[in-house]
Amino acid sequence: MATGGAPNISDAFTINGLPGPSYNCSAKETFKLKVKPGKTYLLRLVNAALNDELFFRVANHTLTVVEADAVYVKPFKTDIVVITPGQTTNVLLKAKSKTPNAKFAMSARPYATGPATFDNTTTIGILEYKKSASASSSNNMNIPLLKAKLPQFNDSTYAMKFNQKIRSLATRKFPVKVPKKVDRRFFFTVGLGILPCSKNQTCQAPNNIRPAAGINNVSLVQPNTALLQAHFFNRSKGVYTTNFPTNPPFKFNYTGTPPKNIMLDSGTKLVSLNYNTNVELVMQDTSILGAESHPLHLHGFNFFVLAQGIGNFDPKKDPAKFNLIDPAERNTVGVPSGGWVAIRFLADNPGVWFMHCHLEVHTSWGLKMAWVVNDGKGPKQKLMPPPADLPKC
Repeated sequence: MATGGAPNISDAFTINGLPGPSYNCSAKETFKLKVKPGKTYLLRLVNAALNDELFFRVANHTLTVVEADAVYVKPFKTDIVVITPGQTTNVLLKAKSKTPNAKFAMSARPYATGPATFDNTTTIGILEYKKSASASSSNNMNIPLLKAKLPQFNDSTYAMKFNQKIRSLATRKFPVKVPKKVDRRFFFTVGLGILPCSKNQTCQAPNNIRPAAGINNVSLVQPNTALLQAHFFNRSKGVYTTNFPTNPPFKFNYTGTPPKNIMLDSGTKLVSLNYNTNVELVMQDTSILGAESHPLHLHGFNFFVLAQGIGNFDPKKDPAKFNLIDPAERNTVGVPSGGWVAIRFLADNPGVWFMHCHLEVHTSWGLKMAWVVNDGKGPKQKLMPPPADLPKC
């Protein structure tokens, strides 16, 4: 932050806090999962990495995805899971019917599409089958460890195919409440750019500039007053405005040759929504400073992922691809590298809700915005006041 640049890359990835045997001097710090033959296990996967999407695989085992972001999905089998920071995925692992003469690597490594340097290492846990009481410990020491083969770090084709398999149950017990009508439509470009170096920074880039990130060319500036506090007490003046652009301020070939002017605007601009507004939002990656997958997380709501694609979104043709039958219901979605994603949500939760890239470096650079959802008319449609015992700064 002080230099206006990117953070140092990590030294290792971990599974449940343990790096595993692929790093120097860390073999003793390896997560081990012991299973019984023939049993089925629920694995709750959470990507807690700050700056990396991940591929995950268990060697010689097939996983069944049953839940994503705490919402049941149509079960489907896969060898490899793609999971972004902020996402959760629950999978079923069916242990083999007989104890095999092997241990199995549970491996995770980055899915990275951007031009920046990243930690291209692999963390490994070990899946072990419980032995019978008669099995000797010496035999257990000599059992081979089978490795898990993962995709290339930039395999965006696999990532998109995996995400397209995630569908809601859409049953009577678990219905899909995707908005069928749309009250407000938004088109947001998400990506990188540059800003002038601030007075309290010593930027390393030439021309006194620093890398930045933004949505619709706006790099959000965090105010000194909490946004929710300013909204509730009707003191937004001097804290934020509600003139966030609903479309990019100027059009260009978003995934082609970048424009000459890649300077962003900075400010605290939000979107104001009436209670119960049905929102449709298309988020478009840009090639400015390099195309990259951006995991966007929305606070306060789940949303429905209608479609995604590569290239520039076509407002005339692409809506025909929208899935309104069984779209995935999530709170974090990856905007594909050099592509777009379309979502819908119902703004029925009063308050001020952040939406931001879940790559921490991009969030710190300003790739975030917020939705102000105003009170409804009913008694249960209004923002609650702060608790009387809430500590004050």
